[in-house]
Amino acid sequence: MKEESPKAVVRKIMAEFARRTGLLPGVTSPRRYLWTDAFAVCNFLGLYEETGEERFREGVFRLVDQVHRTLGRHRQDDGRTGWISGLGEQEGALHPTCGGLRIGKRLKERGADDPFDEPLEWDRDGQYYHYLTKWMHALDRVTRVTGSWSYHRWALELARAAHAAFVYLPAPGSRKRMYWKMSIDLSHPLVPSMGLHDPLDGLITYTELQATAAEDPERPAAPLTAEIGDMAALCEGRSWATDDPLGTGSLLSDAFRVANLMGRGAFSGHLLSRLVEAALPGLESFEKGGSLGLPAGYRLAFRELGLSIGLKAAERLAELVRGREDVFGRSKGLDRQMAALRGYGELAGRIERFWLRPEHQAVGTWKDHREINMVMLATSLSPDGFLTV
Repeated sequence: MKEESPKAVVRKIMAEFARRTGLLPGVTSPRRYLWTDAFAVCNFLGLYEETGEERFREGVFRLVDQVHRTLGRHRQDDGRTGWISGLGEQEGALHPTCGGLRIGKRLKERGADDPFDEPLEWDRDGQYYHYLTKWMHALDRVTRVTGSWSYHRWALELARAAHAAFVYLPAPGSRKRMYWKMSIDLSHPLVPSMGLHDPLDGLITYTELQATAAEDPERPAAPLTAEIGDMAALCEGRSWATDDPLGTGSLLSDAFRVANLMGRGAFSGHLLSRLVEAALPGLESFEKGGSLGLPAGYRLAFRELGLSIGLKAAERLAELVRGREDVFGRSKGLDRQMAALRGYGELAGRIERFWLRPEHQAVGTWKDHREINMVMLATSLSPDGFLTV
């Protein structure tokens, strides 16, 4: 039997995702989750760019609208109603992201008088900064692919709202910090600790939005200069190395984004080099850790697929660096890092082949996170919709 091409598999996965989560027309109660939907938007954009088929473009618009009208509004089991921004119906529809967007978790957010329960908190709603930055990137990609500027302007509004809520000054004269998780209405933190890569996510995403804003024919919004300055300060002196494969993959994807933004006049080679250097220990740890030899029931697909996506970004990064000496120059350090990355080139294929097998998709660890796993597998198989800046 002839093996299906990765593109054909991606189309099947995204058709199943649309059916399972209620993206199809006429569904009254779609099931939306911000992280998954950000990757899904990018996957549909990639399919549209590849095929030119209008149905994929319409799928993008329908998905964004569903996310805003579901996660930009209070939950059905919440006593509050309407847009979480507090705007009226008409104004809220025009500015659906200015109050942030809910995660889309199964349980209501923790009440002000409820005790903190760490395991339970993972299943409770609220707002995550690193989910919001993924959605900003997805909205920016919609504008760059379709030419509709309202999506980019919503991304800017989301950036300002998120920054104002998540970044804070603990005490006069101290260094700013970030909350990891905020309440649905952004009024108070639910988890006060700071995510390892949240400042980095903000710095790169804000810079991406700023670069796109320079091309907006109407120039409607003030730039993100102050917000970018805050994030740059938060990133100073931090170590980003991690043994989490999803985090390591994010570092590689971020390195490719930074390299692309360098070509648009942003960033320096110093940040690019730091990101690649931070990813290398995580790659070594993952390869030597033996997790690829474990049965599917002991593995988390979406974390491995995040690494696979990053490795696909690393392949493109090597091509970009090799072809643009006018931007990247000649650096022995960068050459060494690119050579080190090439040593991990086979990992992505091994991860994809494992999780494409039906018997591995039948285990509980796959089914418990089915939509996230499906969409990130599709992104890994065809990553350009997500990786392009």
